[in-house]
Amino acid sequence: MKSNTWLLAIFFVFSTNIIASTPDWSSEAMIPGEEFCEWHKGHKVCLRDGDRANIYEESDTQWSKDVEQGARHALHYPVAVTELLIPEDTIEKFFNEDTNSLIRKLIYKAAKVIGRFKSMNGVYEWLGLHSYPKTAQQRGPNPIPYMGVSQSRPMGVTTGMYHGAKASTFSCAACHSADLFGVKVLGMTNRFPRANEFFQKGKMLLDNTNPLLFKAAFGPSKEDYYIFKRAKEALRHVEVKKPLALGLDTSLAQVGLSLSRRGDDEYARKIPLRARFPKQNKLRQVPADSKPAVWWNLKYKTRWLSDGSIVSGNPIHTNFLWNEIGRGVDLEALEGWLVDNQDAIKELTSFVFKAQAPKYNDFFPDSISITRAKRGERLFVKNCAGCHGQYEKGWSTEGPLKYEEQIATTKVWYHRKTPVVDVGTDPLRREGMRYFYEELNRLKISKTIGAVVKPQEGYVPPPLVGIWARWPYFHNNSVPTLYDVLTPDFKRPRFYISVPAQDKKLDFDQVKNGYPAPNLVRMPYKKNKEHHFYAKGPGLSNQGHTEMMLDEDGNEKFSHNEKLELIEYLKTL
Repeated sequence: MKSNTWLLAIFFVFSTNIIASTPDWSSEAMIPGEEFCEWHKGHKVCLRDGDRANIYEESDTQWSKDVEQGARHALHYPVAVTELLIPEDTIEKFFNEDTNSLIRKLIYKAAKVIGRFKSMNGVYEWLGLHSYPKTAQQRGPNPIPYMGVSQSRPMGVTTGMYHGAKASTFSCAACHSADLFGVKVLGMTNRFPRANEFFQKGKMLLDNTNPLLFKAAFGPSKEDYYIFKRAKEALRHVEVKKPLALGLDTSLAQVGLSLSRRGDDEYARKIPLRARFPKQNKLRQVPADSKPAVWWNLKYKTRWLSDGSIVSGNPIHTNFLWNEIGRGVDLEALEGWLVDNQDAIKELTSFVFKAQAPKYNDFFPDSISITRAKRGERLFVKNCAGCHGQYEKGWSTEGPLKYEEQIATTKVWYHRKTPVVDVGTDPLRREGMRYFYEELNRLKISKTIGAVVKPQEGYVPPPLVGIWARWPYFHNNSVPTLYDVLTPDFKRPRFYISVPAQDKKLDFDQVKNGYPAPNLVRMPYKKNKEHHFYAKGPGLSNQGHTEMMLDEDGNEKFSHNEKLELIEYLKTL
């Protein structure tokens, strides 16, 4: 009887898949599924039809629970040992202080960077944060759970009790959520993130605010004062850099330069003398900007970042590590938190690997010409599939199908191991990894989480799922439309004007798929120089991806109509 009980228990465990598997995070990891290999331009390319959406291979019930909880972690920053916090009560006092107050004027004079803001809501708006969805129509393809009182603030703002005081910080959603024509998409690139500039302004503010002045001005509680002093001390070991253009992120440089302000031991301890006299690092002179990445491609990949330089390790572990180095954390404390909070890591990992892309047809119903898209598919398979994979479409299935079923992607074939290819795009972002990867790899915490970084000679040719929604293009935002991606670099525009994706008719060129021509951009963005992008100078070049656009005689390969057919196909992915 007892043995039968054990047999039933074993059967129950395996049939419901309660025990999650351990993902392969090694440099030898491969995408699962059936495989086929073809020769493309003299290279053997092997693609597989699986993905790692259910990265822990859990039962549907457990997977669903983990994904929902992971979405909460994306919205509410879970790292309890983070040191950069904003004391809520003191900040409220600051913004509500009498504008004629002498002490307030002194602080404004010492820290002019905050003079433009009248409230924290003004700060959030400047940061480019997006409100929570209020209706079903505003909910994107990825779950955004109800977050209670947190929803009175934008997505990405985390508020809670820290060290006995009400304080706030920012979560992953600050840079990885978007408002796409009124639809809130968690896991999508924030087109106008200002997190790095916020750190820059915050550092200037704290560097110029004497603790005695802080006390005299606001009479903070001892808990608020502790948070203030802790943040001020942490920022001594953080070095920030302003992005080259609105829409780009300098997190990579912030990590490398912040490490240069810490010790050489295995925990890169915070040494006051090193903070004052940091090590030399080329990232102070050489830009390495890029835009925040979308999450829905992770399931198809085996290495991470736009350059594929994270060759081993869970990207969520690495994200927390890099994020917190850029916030001045004690790395021994962070290591302990990562070890003790594997459930949170697992949940957030489950969410980002499950993330889905928004579909073009949901925003522009029945507007894709299937006939033209099929012609574009043939062009794509012949010219692009060797790098970007292949995509089976519903229209290839026999039998009568509805329009939505015909344009649906039924299977994604992508590389069994994520490749890196040099197609001539601006190299400075990938080269930036050379300037600090050895310092990352030597850290004890990197060894604990199995993270290995290796600089690459190119960038990952990404899966093109949801490519229509990812304008502007290239890692540095240097190309405004898909049409321009399909055009040789010497014919691409060197200037464009960015605009939020608010109005489907005014803010989006449906034909070329991207930003409207500068003369069609609406006010006030047309006159706002912050939204003017110039594809010139180090780090901002729009060169590359051109060899594929030319025939053997050096002439442009695709005609105007062929580019539009390719775009029609890409809209279906």
